[in-house]
Amino acid sequence: MKQLVSSSGGDDRLKGKVLATIFYEPSTRTACSFIAAMQRLGGSVIPIYEQTSSVKKGESFEDTIRTLASFADAIVLRHPMKGSAVTASSVSSKPVINAGDGAGEHPTQALLDMYTIRSELGRIGGETERGVPMVIAFVGDLKNGRTVHSLSLLLARYAGDSLHFVFVSPPSLSLPDYIRDRLAQANTTQEHVESLDEVIRRADVLYMTRIQRERFETEEEYNTVFGCYCLDAKLMIRAKDRMIVMHPLPRLNEIHTDVDSDPRAAYFRQMENGMFMRMSVLSLTLLGRV
Repeated sequence: MKQLVSSSGGDDRLKGKVLATIFYEPSTRTACSFIAAMQRLGGSVIPIYEQTSSVKKGESFEDTIRTLASFADAIVLRHPMKGSAVTASSVSSKPVINAGDGAGEHPTQALLDMYTIRSELGRIGGETERGVPMVIAFVGDLKNGRTVHSLSLLLARYAGDSLHFVFVSPPSLSLPDYIRDRLAQANTTQEHVESLDEVIRRADVLYMTRIQRERFETEEEYNTVFGCYCLDAKLMIRAKDRMIVMHPLPRLNEIHTDVDSDPRAAYFRQMENGMFMRMSVLSLTLLGRV
């Protein structure tokens, strides 16, 4: 899809198809990339937001999904409730694509993240030049970070014991037990630490995440962990020459802007990959082929 966009801007394979997008939580990259992906493949989009929909009149979640399924060929859904995409698919007559379900998962982000790792480093998993497994380090809010949940599980399924995961977080934001258990079942090795210093020299992929204010019950609770990690140019001096820094974005203060010019900073390229991957997902969903 990247080559298609580069050479001709897209094609009309989804001409006559309609995509409905409904976001119950704010979104810039996911919403825009799905819309752009559909339009670049010749389809049209019905964008719906909770603030301007009949949800404000008291319409149930299930009825909203049934309504969109009546008008569109597929639905892209973001919702703060974990498991909402499963609920939606149970009442929809059309395919439902999960664009993030609260602190649950974010499947299309995991796909674009895997693509980014492969395109940047040339491989996923396998031994490094030192004869050790590739090290993937996740940093920040791992409790609520749906991108971390989805990507770690997908990587474990894809590469298994040729990866080593390091999870860096405060104790209150550590990776949920059910994710740890599923990773262990996939024979991946994992460690859990609190300091970014412990992993910066080893990481092949450094996946930074923001502390998510919207997942905290009180401002005081949020303030106790906000700003606990910050990657800057000084710290990057200690990182490998061949490694990448990723971030699902938006960022707050966890990556200083002085890292942006570092060629190892892949997060803006990662963001662009989102459109290419979602073009593939839409083509596969609506046509059965990429």
